[in-house]
Amino acid sequence: MIQKLVIDGENRITYENSNEPFNRFDIGEYRAIPLRRSIRGATLNTTKIVTRRETAMSSHNAKLAQSQPLPPPTEQPNVYPLSWHAHTAKLEEVWDAAQRENWDPKALPWDTFDVESYTWEEREAIAYWWTILSVFDASAPPVFAAAFIKTYEEHEEDPVRRCFFSVTRDEQNHEQMCGLAITKLLGCASPLEYEPKTELGKLAKRNTQWLYYNGGRYWNGYKKAVPKYSLAVLFSSFLMGEIAAATIFHQMAAGCSEPVFKEAFRNIGRDEGRHMAICMALMERDYPKLPKEDAAVITKQVRAGYLFLSAVLFEPPVEFWDIPDDFIEVQRKCEAVARGAGFHIPTYEAKKENWKKAMLNLKGVLDKYGIPFPAIPEVGISGEEILDIDMSEIIPVF
Repeated sequence: MIQKLVIDGENRITYENSNEPFNRFDIGEYRAIPLRRSIRGATLNTTKIVTRRETAMSSHNAKLAQSQPLPPPTEQPNVYPLSWHAHTAKLEEVWDAAQRENWDPKALPWDTFDVESYTWEEREAIAYWWTILSVFDASAPPVFAAAFIKTYEEHEEDPVRRCFFSVTRDEQNHEQMCGLAITKLLGCASPLEYEPKTELGKLAKRNTQWLYYNGGRYWNGYKKAVPKYSLAVLFSSFLMGEIAAATIFHQMAAGCSEPVFKEAFRNIGRDEGRHMAICMALMERDYPKLPKEDAAVITKQVRAGYLFLSAVLFEPPVEFWDIPDDFIEVQRKCEAVARGAGFHIPTYEAKKENWKKAMLNLKGVLDKYGIPFPAIPEVGISGEEILDIDMSEIIPVF
């Protein structure tokens, strides 16, 4: 039987019996609990040693309602706002539009699409463009889902939560559109598993593998960034992608000869326009009171976002993207073949002009709130030089 429990000057517990000390434990991990036990009518004083975890569980299971009239404050962040405040009327309008304009990629006029009318090289070239888009759009649902969860954790007003849900739903449609197009063109559900039929197709698959590798790297950066930054910083990153994407999809809808792709681009462009309206409404609400440290982060985000999104909206900068030397040459060949087949992809100069206009539009928004704009020398825009972009510190945009 334990006769004595000693806590020494080094915060260690020693049990002693009639013979010698045994079992030494760190008091930081264990607690001594005095007990009174009745055995055969006699009362014995003993000691029970419990771990800190057992103590915590006991505390958790305690019935607080039996000892106090109201519960203690709920630890935050907590995803149950239990409130439906609405202060931003513009977001209510965007939500209503999202409900009216929701669409189903499967319901597009696929019966008009005769894939056999294209050569294998044309099919592989067009599928390559959809694959480039899918590297971003297949990531977009979880990207916006993470932001959607954050709106609940921060107890955002109800229209903000609903609008971020609508963006997540839209991006799921865009991902499904990419998958349907690629599967029908290649006869395979994954461009990574597809066995190319032409030499250009083999090079396109290799490009795809490098795009996929790069996209996976930046997703890890996003997961680290979401808890770190405010929603104001997050949607500034989202906005620049929406501005450029809305423009290019409307252009592709106007120039594409295939009915199913024309309608898809029209729908996607409309969705991106709504996403842009969400970001603009949140900027108008939050940017007048934006902390200076957030403004500095946003300046870096814009530069990093330009470099990241250029892979789909322009051409991937070789100093930023880890790609083979002939990657861009192969991409240009694929684009030329796709254009020749009636699949409209803006030319190099047209994409460059689109990016420049998008950046200038974004600059106009940030200038309004005194947020420095970064230099984008690739499209001829001067501004603050950003030389120290660290992917572990920025938010990749999709």
